[in-house]
Amino acid sequence: MSRVIDHHRRSLLKASAAAVAAGAVGLPFTALAAEWPDRPITYTVPFAPGGATDIIGRIYSVSAAKILGQPIVVENMGGTGGSLGSAKVARAKPDGYNIVGGTISSHAINVSIYPDIGYDPVTSFKPVILTGSLPNVLVVRADSPYKTVQDLIDAGKKPDSQLNFGSSGVGSSQHLTGELFMDVTGVNMLHVPYKGSAPSLQALVSGEIDLVFDNITSSVPLIQAGRLRALGVTSTTPSPVLPDVAPMDKLGLPGFEVLSWQAVFAPAGTPDDVIQKLYAAMSQTLKQPEVLKQLQGLGLDVSGAGPEELGKFQKAEVAKWADVAKKANIKM
Repeated sequence: MSRVIDHHRRSLLKASAAAVAAGAVGLPFTALAAEWPDRPITYTVPFAPGGATDIIGRIYSVSAAKILGQPIVVENMGGTGGSLGSAKVARAKPDGYNIVGGTISSHAINVSIYPDIGYDPVTSFKPVILTGSLPNVLVVRADSPYKTVQDLIDAGKKPDSQLNFGSSGVGSSQHLTGELFMDVTGVNMLHVPYKGSAPSLQALVSGEIDLVFDNITSSVPLIQAGRLRALGVTSTTPSPVLPDVAPMDKLGLPGFEVLSWQAVFAPAGTPDDVIQKLYAAMSQTLKQPEVLKQLQGLGLDVSGAGPEELGKFQKAEVAKWADVAKKANIKM
């Protein structure tokens, strides 16, 4: 009799254990998300080391990691304008242990430029936080005959116009800013792509090209050294690092705005409470004085907007740049 009871008890225990295991499998993220994080988080930077996206990722890897109580490991995976690393994260398990530093190119522009980036920038991800934005700045040589934005517009509308502009590559924010400028103003310019901001600025200084809508971070040293003249910034308010340079929005081009933004995304399906924990830690990071100083020194306008606001902003950006790419017939 006791053997029968013992056998029955063991069967019940096995059945209970199986039920618990099945429940855990059936609710892998919702039921267990409360324990998150219990191991290191991988932060993919979809660009080479040293750029703004990489610097921001490493700031989060130090400060947000302390808040969360687990390491944040930065992995660089560049390629296809940020799409290669972003695609990897889009395919990752949506458990909060894989996030990506998304940008205007990887999460807005590329889907309209490249034939297949391996993900949908909106539906393949959940937005976490908008870290901030970097305006571009319209620069010419210090000895250029073009002293104002209107000078460029007037020159570009002439039938014999030979204006050209450089960029850091086809599909970059610098390139599409130039295309947007042509669309809004009706000027004609030839696009000359280079392999990065540095060679495009070298070409500008040497006289190979007439102008560049460059990322503000890389242009400021040359502006301050007196080698380039800034005609306008592409934000709707002056940049703290170039306070005396007016926004193009205020220079006869109302609504003209291009912000090369930085954000963080997680794979679609990541539990909402994990997203909120990530956002809270990263938002707290951005409020630290030493972090603010470092980011503002890059020319970054720190935002800290949350998941809902970032999601709306990103959808608008995807639509905006799809329209620009279509009008300019930009395809890779």
